[in-house]
Amino acid sequence: MRLTFLGTDSENGKCPTLYRTDRGTIVVQGYKVTDPEAMGDVRDLADNETLVEIPRQLLRYAEELD
Repeated sequence: MRLTFLGTDSENGKCPTLYRTDRGTIVVQGYKVTDPEAMGDVRDLADNETLVEIPRQLLRYAEELD
C-alpha cells in the first residue's frame, strides 16, 4: 500500500495528518485513544484495529477527494 499526503494542521510536521491510499481508502495519523472510559464505549473493535483521535477541521482534506 502507498500513501499520498492530503493535509495536516500541524505546524511542526507531526500528527495529526490525513493520507489517501492507492486502494481508495483514507489513513489517519493521530493520537491513539487510550482513555479507559472512551474505550469502554467502543463496540466491536478487532484485534488489528485501534482508535485514533484527530481534530475535526482535519477532515476538510478528505472533502477534496470527491
